Amino acid sequence: MKKLLTLGLMLAASPALASSGPFFSLRNTDFVVLCAFLLFAGALIYFGVPGMIGRMLDDRANTIKNSLDEARVLREEAQALLASYEAKSREVAAQSARIVDSAKAEAQAAADQAKADLAKAIARKLVAAEEQIESTVKSAESAVRDRAISVSISVAAEVLKAQMTAEQAAASIDASIGQVAARLH
Repeated sequence: MKKLLTLGLMLAASPALASSGPFFSLRNTDFVVLCAFLLFAGALIYFGVPGMIGRMLDDRANTIKNSLDEARVLREEAQALLASYEAKSREVAAQSARIVDSAKAEAQAAADQAKADLAKAIARKLVAAEEQIESTVKSAESAVRDRAISVSISVAAEVLKAQMTAEQAAASIDASIGQVAARLH
């Protein structure tokens, strides 16, 4: 502190040496300026301006520190929120992949089931078609047989008519009536 005071006096004395006339005179502007400055500095110190300025600077520093702390807390919260959203995003992506895989598996199972059902339906239709063909063949065979019998009876009747005489016809009719009567009783 003494060094600072000595330095201040040396600086204050140098302009005094450069001026003309006595230094401690009110006619010397340097002395008047020095006195005004010392009075102003004394008034500032008396009214506690340096303390007020220090408190204001301390308050400002505390405000800045609080703002920085709040910004740090908000940043940490934002990072935690970002990490949470990223985790949720990964979870949703994994769940989407599982849903897609499940849907593909279900679609494949449905396709396989549809193929099996189609194969069964085709087999049933083939069996039904074969049965219908067999029934149609039997029906056609029966119709052909009936027609053949009818044609052969007609041909036999024609042949018998041509070869048989009236007496043979009457004897054949009587024999047929006898057979029918024997079978009925």
